[in-house]
Amino acid sequence: MSDIEARISASFNAQGLMKTLGAELASVTAGEVHIALPFSGHLTQQHGYLHAGATTSIVDSACGYAALTQAPAGREVVTVEFKINLMRPAIGERFLAIGRVQNAGKSLAVCSGEVHAITASGSKVVALMQATMAYVG
Repeated sequence: MSDIEARISASFNAQGLMKTLGAELASVTAGEVHIALPFSGHLTQQHGYLHAGATTSIVDSACGYAALTQAPAGREVVTVEFKINLMRPAIGERFLAIGRVQNAGKSLAVCSGEVHAITASGSKVVALMQATMAYVG
């Protein structure tokens, strides 16, 4: 495991919300992080779909950790802003959030994210995110 993978993993494992949701860190590479979430009835809204709050949480974290892979030495990240498009009901057996750095500067990183709903018959993108992350000391 590389230093950045170990750093991301330690930070991810310290997040109470990711534990509460049952999310798992699936992949860490330079500029891209994947977070997996199994379907749980405890995370649904009134129609039985994955709640937008759970969807947003995993893709926000995926974008933040993707930004952290590009962070200047000794810096952490926090979300400054994001916009999410919930494109279709989040129906699946599991979900995969993918965060990617589009541009990393000295103080900000602009990221994009997507959430895939995965079923036995395939995968569909259910949400897209555009996010800005700030590098903090």
